[in-house]
Amino acid sequence: MADNAGTIRMGMIGAGWIAQDHKRVLGSLAEAELVAVCDLDRERAEALASGTGARTYQDWRELLDREDLGAVIVAVPPQAHREPVVAALGRGLPVYLEKPIARTAEDAAEIVAVAKSTGTVCAVGYQWHALDLLGDLPPLLAGQQIGLLLGTSIGPTQSRPWFVDMRAGGGNLLERGSHHLDLARTVAGEVASVQTAAGRVRLARSGGEGGDIDDALTMLLEMTSGALSTIVVGWTKPGQPGRYGLDIVASDATLRLALDPDFTLTGVSAGQPVDKRAASQPMERSMSRFLRAVRERDPAAVVCTPPDAAATLAVAIAAERALETSRAVPVDAP
Repeated sequence: MADNAGTIRMGMIGAGWIAQDHKRVLGSLAEAELVAVCDLDRERAEALASGTGARTYQDWRELLDREDLGAVIVAVPPQAHREPVVAALGRGLPVYLEKPIARTAEDAAEIVAVAKSTGTVCAVGYQWHALDLLGDLPPLLAGQQIGLLLGTSIGPTQSRPWFVDMRAGGGNLLERGSHHLDLARTVAGEVASVQTAAGRVRLARSGGEGGDIDDALTMLLEMTSGALSTIVVGWTKPGQPGRYGLDIVASDATLRLALDPDFTLTGVSAGQPVDKRAASQPMERSMSRFLRAVRERDPAAVVCTPPDAAATLAVAIAAERALETSRAVPVDAP
């Protein structure tokens, strides 16, 4: 619920490194207040709650039972998404769910079904999806056909036990690459089939470190429109520079969407130069849109809905199968 001043009381399930970003964003928004934090690691929950006055829990069920909340952020590993999300939505409690929607298509389908049957607001946190510059693309590309996309996601990230376990977290393909799968779908439409290749060179870890994920991989998407999209993902060592962007080549346009940290759109379309900068940070815009949807009780007002995120997961699952089989794999509708 919201207090008398209209502030939405927020709970946080999961207090890992991405939760720190959510805490920062909530702290910058007058319309929300973090009042409860849950993590299996009590010390980690208390560290995240520090400075907020939020109460801490080790069991998300206890948090949901005891707290009077207006919404909850679920930021636990993907394999654990289904149960707390379904429970919260079943209570009519809006959920901001960290991406991906789930680790499996079955879990994603249940989340989509419960969100639909309850009519409860649910957003999935593909932050780049909230980039306001994406709204500039349709007029710039009007009357043109997109022929090629090149997505680049190269840089360091924090190693986590579930992240380096392909079965648990999907590794760089799902955890990092699905950001660009989501962007490719947003910009150029649905994906018909996927091919995937992975490199054998470890870029971020020494040979003795554990985990079965690939540090470098490439996905080639054939879009239903006939366009091609190549996504390159590289996990590099701490201290290395990051390179995140999306190049868009159309019949009369060549554009570069620079992502973290610049968020700019440059290039040429129909003979005219393009030079635009984002008006807001996409993570903050994504959360602001979610909070507005909660206030207005409008599930369609979020940036990325559960069905949309499930469609991105379907592409990622096809990419995993392509990696296992060394063949092009069609994308199944979620």
